[in-house]
Amino acid sequence: MERLEKLLANTGRWSRREAAELIRAGRVKADGAVVLRREEKFSEETLLQVDGETVSGARLVYLMLNKPAGLVSATEDPREETVLSLLPEHLRRVGLFPAGRLDKDTVGLLLLTNDGPLAHALLSPRRHVDKTYLVRVDGTLDETDEAAFRAGMTLADGLQCLPAGLERRGLDEALVTLREGKYHQIKRMCAARGKPVTYLKRLTFGPLALDEGLEEGAWRPLTEGELGALREAGGNC
Repeated sequence: MERLEKLLANTGRWSRREAAELIRAGRVKADGAVVLRREEKFSEETLLQVDGETVSGARLVYLMLNKPAGLVSATEDPREETVLSLLPEHLRRVGLFPAGRLDKDTVGLLLLTNDGPLAHALLSPRRHVDKTYLVRVDGTLDETDEAAFRAGMTLADGLQCLPAGLERRGLDEALVTLREGKYHQIKRMCAARGKPVTYLKRLTFGPLALDEGLEEGAWRPLTEGELGALREAGGNC
């Protein structure tokens, strides 16, 4: 249970002082009833409304983003626009960060959260959380490429890649499943096969699948079911 003014401040939209002023003005409802005392306590599951708009007082936030090309997967960058620029100002103030990275020109599923322990668990090499990508290459994919991915590859620079899945979907298109996330890994593996990547889109991150109803650049909160599945994949941390 938290004081109402703190729950409102947790949204990132208002300071504690501004939240207290909203409450005193009778602009805040909790489970449909106007609350006039800022010191009243409620849980994060309480339905909160300010001027009729529903807001969340939860301190931990989990968003699914359909990342477009041209943005870097970072919280800030001195030269490039980041994925956080797609969010409204109040969500940029609650400590969100990308759980894992997608290259600047890679599109698709990106998890944004401020839950550090869960992100760390999902990205831990020990857990081998699968990630699936749609890949298009310059060249023709064949059975030898599938076998090379399946066996695991050692690249020219000595990088050893774990066995991965490559399922052909056309002459130049495939689904690639990784159990690790090394720097530019798919691009480097395909380049080693003489078939450079021309398009890359992440479709899944563990049990989380990209909502195809999300246009590139759009985002939405995770559902309770999606969040529960992610926590299970992360060892219920």
